[in-house]
Amino acid sequence: MTSTRSPRALKRPTESRFERLAGWSIRHRKRAVALWLVTLVAVLGGSMAIGPDWNNDFALPGTESQAALDTLQRSAPAQAGDTIDVVVRDPGGVADPAARERVEAMLARIERLPHVASVQDPFAAGGAVSRDGTIAYAPVLLDKLANEVPREAIVEIIDTAQAADGSGLQVELGGDAVRYVDAGGGAAESAGTLAALVILVFLFGSLLAASLPIVTALAAVAGTTALMVVGSHVLNVADFTPALMSLVGLGVGIDYALLIFSRYRSELLDDRDRDDALRIALDTAGRSVVFAAATVIIGLLGLIALGIGMLQGIALGVSLTVLVTLIASLTLLPAMLSLFGKRIERSVRKRALKARAKERVEGERWRRWAAFVQRRPLPVLAVSVSFLLLLAIPATDMRLGFADAGNDSPEKTSRQAYDLLAQGFGPGFNGPLLVVSEGGGQAAADELASALRATPGVAAVQSPTLSENGDVATVIAMPDAKPQAEETQQLVTKLRDEVLPPVAARTGATYLVGGPTAAADDFAHEVQQKLPLFVGIVVGLSALLLMVVFRSLLIPLKAAVLNLLSIGASLGVVTLVFQHGMFGIQESPVDSVIPILIFAIVFGLSMDYEVFLISRMHEEWERTHDARHAVREGLAQTGRVITAAGAIMVVVFAAFMLSPDRMMKQFGLGLAVAILFDALIIRCLVVPAIMRLFGRWAWWMPRWMRRSLPRVALEKA
Repeated sequence: MTSTRSPRALKRPTESRFERLAGWSIRHRKRAVALWLVTLVAVLGGSMAIGPDWNNDFALPGTESQAALDTLQRSAPAQAGDTIDVVVRDPGGVADPAARERVEAMLARIERLPHVASVQDPFAAGGAVSRDGTIAYAPVLLDKLANEVPREAIVEIIDTAQAADGSGLQVELGGDAVRYVDAGGGAAESAGTLAALVILVFLFGSLLAASLPIVTALAAVAGTTALMVVGSHVLNVADFTPALMSLVGLGVGIDYALLIFSRYRSELLDDRDRDDALRIALDTAGRSVVFAAATVIIGLLGLIALGIGMLQGIALGVSLTVLVTLIASLTLLPAMLSLFGKRIERSVRKRALKARAKERVEGERWRRWAAFVQRRPLPVLAVSVSFLLLLAIPATDMRLGFADAGNDSPEKTSRQAYDLLAQGFGPGFNGPLLVVSEGGGQAAADELASALRATPGVAAVQSPTLSENGDVATVIAMPDAKPQAEETQQLVTKLRDEVLPPVAARTGATYLVGGPTAAADDFAHEVQQKLPLFVGIVVGLSALLLMVVFRSLLIPLKAAVLNLLSIGASLGVVTLVFQHGMFGIQESPVDSVIPILIFAIVFGLSMDYEVFLISRMHEEWERTHDARHAVREGLAQTGRVITAAGAIMVVVFAAFMLSPDRMMKQFGLGLAVAILFDALIIRCLVVPAIMRLFGRWAWWMPRWMRRSLPRVALEKA
């Protein structure tokens, strides 16, 4: 395909790496698309053949709950596995001979299944039958942790138990293992992609042009997810990581492709030929996209340094998604733009002619908006910042934890088992505390049980279970309150700090409070402790990058403060909706991974808009050295694209609120609100107001610092 070169076609004596990359994509457009297609088919086929091996690694080295688990695995492995609760209900009484016979036969079949270590008889002495005799439960001890037991084995236990359901007997199953296999999928990705396509069609007026960013994002997400399926066999990757990868990949993939395509469109309208327009787009917007992707990856890889196993797999998976998305935006998208360039150019010019016929100047509305903000910078700044600060206040009272079966959909067996246990035995039976006694033998274990029974907030205590060598014992204590209640967290702290130390001093034994409920509390505590360090590292590195790029002291400081402000406001909204139950949402703590992952992802995405907007302002400043003009023209050139990109990311992220998983709902809401505030309030109101107040000082840096810093340009003169 040949391009018709206009008199204004750009000729440069030397080419940058980005221009050379664009030139390669132009010359080898068919080969590039074919290479992507073949690679995608190969990795998808390989991942389907191998299958996933997800592993929800909740290991927390250095915490008491992990120490309790390690002690059991070392000295009493038979007691270290996870538990599935088989809960039965019969209105006529579970001890009725016919009902009891069916239950016992069902439990006998379960006991013979693979990975079942033991099954407790609910009808034996000290068993588990409710006071009214209608509900009973039988703990099924697995020989491994839930994430180590094959999914097929859990499904077989569920099917065997529920085969006894019917004729008045209700059988439900609870426990982490059941929740893992009972998790359902949603239509979030499809809904978000469709909404994004609609917005892009309205933006570009062409289905073909609108499809290219979507195709780029989907190719990157599909390829990365397939790679992580293969990688899950050698790495610890949580089962919800692919959903997070899809969420972030679709958002940033469409966003990056849109920024590059928009610059390409702008150059076409500036009478560049197609090849030069593509080279300039990659050499300008492409640089901004690389920088934005780098900030996201820096933030995510910072999670690896925190030493929290589950976050490491997530960080690696999402970082790889962003990296592959970046590569697709710099190779696949230019190849497709070159391949369909003639049709796209015709559509772009046709739409521009219609706009000119209506006497609309490109960006004129945004120039007027920027002028309005510049005339009233202080009121605009005060109102905008006050609004965001007001929304951020609830985040200061955020309580971290994990959703449990009580937050599952009512039709799920895990939720019905949870409700039956709470009805028959009390809410605390859904979150037992596993207290490990090491040393002192039976006497130390008995004294532990006595101390637990005398502790306010403990509803029931089971008799100690000793290991084969008699040195390690486990005692199960049932709290009064449900697992995620603040009272239960306080009970765990009280046992560790006040109740057990005096008992340990008397007996010489070591007592450790563990189990899923205590582990969730430990995880939340670890996140709260390490979050400030993580925030400091990410903010510091990102500010340093901005300082190098824009040769300014105030712009990096402004970017860091404003990004924190939008993130704080989004976390405040998440707290209001999920912790305080706004809009009828069931109240529960905010999932412990939400703040740290939202910060890592949103901070990088916010830098995307920051770099795209400020780079255009910087371009005008270098050309004119007129601060007001630079702000006005920068917003005029980027305002339409930023708001469109923001709208797309908002609908993609908000679509994940359709997911049945509560954590994904929180991610979707948090990311959508953060991008909404960032694109509309921060970029369209706060940044123009602050840049107006800064004036020439926005671009100031001491000479000695300018000389010492390396030069990294986002725009080529």
